[in-house]
Amino acid sequence: MKAVAGDQVVVESSHLAAHRREGQIVEVPDPNGAPPYRVHWTDTDTDTLFFPGPDAHIVHPGGEPTQKM
Repeated sequence: MKAVAGDQVVVESSHLAAHRREGQIVEVPDPNGAPPYRVHWTDTDTDTLFFPGPDAHIVHPGGEPTQKM
């Protein structure tokens, strides 16, 4: 999985009561684009270090989704 700053990360809910989570990748420390990523989450307006799981995928600014993680 590769990402660059400006990509969007989407985490799908695995529970019916939970909601889908979206954020913007603001920093990718690895020069090859590998995780972890610093993500600004839209639902909480906070930044966290994010290690993607199998329920997450990246969307590039042009709208093209990458493979799931």
